[in-house]
Amino acid sequence: MSSPADPRLAPSPAQPDSQLWRTAAPTLFVLMWSTGFIGAKAGLPYAEPMTFLGLRFAVVGAVMLVVVAAARAPWPKTWHAAGHIAAVGLLMHGVYLGGVFASIHHGLPAGISALIVGLQPLLTATVVGPLLGERVTRQQWLGLALGLAGVALVLGDNAFDRATGGAVLLSLLALAGITAGTLYQKRFAAHADLRTAAVIQYATAAIAVLALAAPLETMRIVWSREFVLALLWLSLVLSLGAVSLLYLLIRRGAAAKVASLFYMVPPMTAVFAWFLFGETLGGGALVGMAIAVIGVALVQRA
Repeated sequence: MSSPADPRLAPSPAQPDSQLWRTAAPTLFVLMWSTGFIGAKAGLPYAEPMTFLGLRFAVVGAVMLVVVAAARAPWPKTWHAAGHIAAVGLLMHGVYLGGVFASIHHGLPAGISALIVGLQPLLTATVVGPLLGERVTRQQWLGLALGLAGVALVLGDNAFDRATGGAVLLSLLALAGITAGTLYQKRFAAHADLRTAAVIQYATAAIAVLALAAPLETMRIVWSREFVLALLWLSLVLSLGAVSLLYLLIRRGAAAKVASLFYMVPPMTAVFAWFLFGETLGGGALVGMAIAVIGVALVQRA
């Protein structure tokens, strides 16, 4: 982190330093991020995963390029800095989202994919000390363990009955991508301008996934109302809103504490699935949600 005199860390509308920010931002992030799995489930019947993601990244990149031009946002001063930003985009968007979308496309239920990616806090806490010098306390370890137990209860003991090995491996790849991307962002690109960084990251991710789509997919899209709504939601709300909020949270908080928020994503995904698709929640799921909330609270308050 830079010294307090660094103007990039001065309080601003984009980085409010208040109790409202500390309370509302994590809650808003969890709500927004949880809809990503629902959007993938809604849109994938109409386009193959890499084709879907390539179009999504292109839309977001184009929107952000207009924003950058209008605001005259600063670009990275060196190619080295731009390379770090591109690497974050490849991990956070290409590897993470590519793995999630491909796993759901190949038969893994969205809730199970959310559960696997929900292991990120434990993986982050395991490596955060050596890489970033952050100390993970006993209370945080307890909170992380409770969060994992709560997530497992939400999704049930028989969650993997319908999962294929290849689809599980794709979700594990997504887990590695989001964990590495979070740590890399914190270490090497924490102070990049979010607007120009978004253009670089989504352009990098679009090139990567379309390079996979060309030889592996038909690249055919069925332009239904459901697909357009899913594309717009994932592009504008998730890729612009939630990801930018994630980067702000990473910038202003310890990596292990930010990662603990991902424990709330599977429970919230289950709630959205119940509301939108009629999937019921049993008593075990409700207990699991409560345990996950307690776990996140322990990590956040440590």
